[in-house]
Amino acid sequence: MIELIPQATQVTLDFCHLFGRVAPVHIDLGCGDGSFLQSLATEHPWWNCLGIERLLRRVRKSDRKAGALPNLHIVRSETMFLLKHLLPPASVDCFYLLFPDPWPKRRHHRRRLVSSEFFDAIWNSLTERGLFYLATDHDDYFAATRKLLDRTPQFAPMNSTWKLPATPFENKFIGQGTSIHRLALRKVSPVT
Repeated sequence: MIELIPQATQVTLDFCHLFGRVAPVHIDLGCGDGSFLQSLATEHPWWNCLGIERLLRRVRKSDRKAGALPNLHIVRSETMFLLKHLLPPASVDCFYLLFPDPWPKRRHHRRRLVSSEFFDAIWNSLTERGLFYLATDHDDYFAATRKLLDRTPQFAPMNSTWKLPATPFENKFIGQGTSIHRLALRKVSPVT
């Protein structure tokens, strides 16, 4: 486990040093218990997989799962801090944001991760034509995200049916009969 604190703003992650090789980088933002990322890293051993989580209990659980896989590491950090300060520009091939906290009460919407600042940071960190996957069970959060994307020309939607490992949250929601909303986006370079 790597723990990054906000005072370390002068440091950027060196993926070659961290993983000991050059390979496509896939990052799970809010990796929870690490189950999704462990499946992803096992299915794609030629990828470098990185999990980001801020809650120590979840980081420890994820880190235990990552221990056996050389292409999987866990970083303890706030997501926006990582995106804005620690990732080199155009260094990540794919981001996953799966079932983020929807902060459903109106007065808490400002705490939601998905914002124009978030999309700007994702865009800056993605490689050319990099990918971003988002899934949520929350109707209002999905609608707000779609509305925000209508004003965000940096991403183009792709087919939203994807073949990714299921997360524990996804299995839980499907078991309850809850609808899952998915977005698959590709980075679009600005027209010059």
